[in-house]
Formats: sequence, C-alpha cells, structure tokens
Amino acid sequence: MGKVIWTEKAVSHLQSIYDYIAHDSHIYASRFIRVLIKQTKILETFPQSGRIVPELSSNNIREIIYNNYRIVYRIENSNRPEILAIMHGSQLLEKYFSEK
Repeated sequence: MGKVIWTEKAVSHLQSIYDYIAHDSHIYASRFIRVLIKQTKILETFPQSGRIVPELSSNNIREIIYNNYRIVYRIENSNRPEILAIMHGSQLLEKYFSEK
C-alpha cells in the first residue's frame, strides 16, 4: 500500500479533460478534475478495490469508474497503484494502450 503514482500519460489525459470542460467553465473544469483525482485516493488503502478491466483480463490492470470516465491503473508487486489512463467510457481502451 502506498501513494498513488500518476504516469505522464494519465496527467496529460487529465489536462485534456480539463481543457475540454473549461471551454464552458473553468470553475466546473477545476471541480471535476479535483473530484476525479479524489476518487483515486481510496487506492492508497485499497489498491485492489477497482474491477479488473474486461478488455485486458489481467489481475493487475484495474479500473474505477467516476461519472462517465474510466480511471485505469496497474498494481505491481509493491501494491502501489499507478494510474495509466483517464478516459471517457465511450472511447476504446485499446487506443490508449496502443499509443505506448
């Protein structure tokens, strides 16, 4: 158990989400991102609390859902969750992992 690690890719996804929402309101964009990040805090204590990502069928790749967004993370041997991607539920997961 430990602090959540954010990959550079996941941080860029957060920025893209913020930018999209900020077209209408910077206030709502900030609130949404703040709450989305807060959703990951439970992983510090319960890293296995997310469901296994159905498309990948790997015990160490999991996700938690917030609104219409999937927060995809990996758990390694240290049980430190690493956020890999933040994506809208309507988008294909393969796109995010094929970019790596």
